[in-house]
Order: sequence, then structure tokens, then C-alpha cells
Amino acid sequence: MNILLTGASSFTGFWFARTLAERGHKVFATFQGTAESYSGMRKRRIDELPPQVQRLWETSAQSERLLRLLREQPQWDILCLHGAFVTGYRDPGFDVALALKDNTDGLGPLLKELASRGLRRILTTGSVFEADEGAGEEPLRAFSPYGLSKGLTWQVQKYWAQVLGLHLGKFVIPNPFGPLEEPRFTAYLMKTWYAGKVAEVRTPLYIRDNIFVSCLAHHYANFAENLIASSGLSRCAPMGFVEAQGAFTLRFAAEMRRRLGLDCAVTQGQQSDFSEPLMRVNTQSLILPSESWQESAAWDELAAYYKSEYA
Repeated sequence: MNILLTGASSFTGFWFARTLAERGHKVFATFQGTAESYSGMRKRRIDELPPQVQRLWETSAQSERLLRLLREQPQWDILCLHGAFVTGYRDPGFDVALALKDNTDGLGPLLKELASRGLRRILTTGSVFEADEGAGEEPLRAFSPYGLSKGLTWQVQKYWAQVLGLHLGKFVIPNPFGPLEEPRFTAYLMKTWYAGKVAEVRTPLYIRDNIFVSCLAHHYANFAENLIASSGLSRCAPMGFVEAQGAFTLRFAAEMRRRLGLDCAVTQGQQSDFSEPLMRVNTQSLILPSESWQESAAWDELAAYYKSEYA
């Protein structure tokens, strides 16, 4: 397929682009900035994208460059809307209105142009932390202003898809972890253990849905490949390790200890912060074919990545 993908510099976006390309699809990855404007982990991900992923610089939804590209390509099979405004996403003061504008500006004209050229399938990325997604403590409110912005973005995307008679698939992401992630929880664990210290789990009682990013990417590719070209809506919400954060940390420690020979010591704190819902997880228990993904190989890959990082 000819796939137009936004957001390939993000953690999950990199894995989605890589997996789609490895499956033989022609991936056109758009980037709002120039090649020189990226730094740090985002630049590293871009540099590590497979060579068959075509990089399109300065191609926002409303850019003339993108519209020109759309007219030059004879056929577009699917548009993957993965990019989103994330600046300050953990901040309680996250600007929801700015994020919504950035996520949807130019979307209507873009979809009209693509629809006029035969595109009938859109795949958008949602989060289990949006309102009314996943399963857990009721009410299923948005976790944060960022989660609110993602839910509002979905409503705009759904409107245009229904108006234009397109098929819109929503891929709901839980808590991914793996190589090339931002310095989040599992990255903190590895940094702590390589420093010879004891890692602390401050919220061991939260029940979350942690999933290997490589596993997530294969589910994403499967979903993309099976989206139908008639109007309608579909959803994919794959589950990973659904358990308390304390239990997941012990699982993670055991797998890394076995492969790296580190102590991987853990202490579980007395949780006092319950500002987030106690439980929020995805709802579909999907099994990948063993020839496409294996859990043991994913643990091996992750251990090798951190061993290289801290060598």
C-alpha cells in the first residue's frame, strides 16, 4: 500500500513506520520541521527509520508541499493520522484549544483532496486515557487536558470521515514501552539499576496496561492492512500486561535481571497519590502470529538495547 503517515518522529510513530515498511508497504512520513530542526531522541528515531521510508520535510496538513505531493502520487491507500500536539502534555495547564487547532488545522481540505483521488481509509491514533475509552474506574473521564484534546480531535476526525463517506479506524494505545522511548517509567528503572541503586515504585496500586511497543506496532500494521474501503467506523484496542504497576515492575525486573545480570532491586512505596483513576486498560486480548512477534525475543531486544545504551 501507499501510506501517508504523520508523527513518525514520536516513540510509537517510529515503530509504526518501521513495521509498515518492513511489511513491504511504501511509507511516506511527514514532518512539520526541516531535517535540521530535530534533535535528541526525535532526531535519533528519524535517523534510524528504514531507508524505504520516504521522509517529507515541512509537510503539515495545510502546506502547499503536501498538497503538491498528493497530486503527484497516482494512488493513496490509507492516511495514518498519528501526529499530535504534545508539548507539555503532562502539565495540568496543557493548552487544549491550541492542541485541537494544531491537530485538526487543514484536516477538512486534506481529506477532501485525498478522497477526490480515491482514498477511502483513514487510521487515527487514540489513547486509553481519553474519555470513554478502555475499561476501569467509572466514570471513564479523560486523565488530563492532553487526554481531553485527543478525544476532541477524534470527534473532528470522525465528523469529516462521515461527511466524506470514508472508513475511519481508531487504534487505541495503552502504555507502550521499549527501545527508543522517552525517559518514562521503564527508562527510569533501567537508569536506576545501571547506577546500582534501588528503583522505587511510587504508585504500585494503579492498574495499567503496559505493552511492548514492537507488539503494538504489529497490531497497528494488522489493523491498517485490514481496514475496509467502505464508509464506517472500526476500533482496535490491544491489551498488553494488564496488572498493578507494582506487579509489572517485578515482572520487568525479573526479565532484565535474567538477561543483564543486574540486581534490579525494587522497593514499593506506600501509595498516597490517587489523583488518576485506579484502573484504566484496553479491552481487546489479541494474539499475534508467532512468526511476526514473540515475547521472549522482545525481552531480548529490550535488554540488548539498554546494554548498548549503558555500555
